[in-house]
Amino acid sequence: MFDLPPSQLILIMALLALPILPNLWAIWHSFHADFTTHQEKMVWIAVCVFVPVLGGLAYLIWGRKRARRDQ
Repeated sequence: MFDLPPSQLILIMALLALPILPNLWAIWHSFHADFTTHQEKMVWIAVCVFVPVLGGLAYLIWGRKRARRDQ
């Protein structure tokens, strides 16, 4: 199909995976963080899962400030 050298293929795959990384971090962080209610935690996880790139960015901007780390 495409005759790309392996180095270009790796670069393209890395660039395609880059927008997913904040979302994966947001899911991990919201799972391990403590929120004021359990429902708020579930909403943030659901937003990150069902609205992938935008949900992760929203969590980085607003959700991270609302979360407290578990002790």
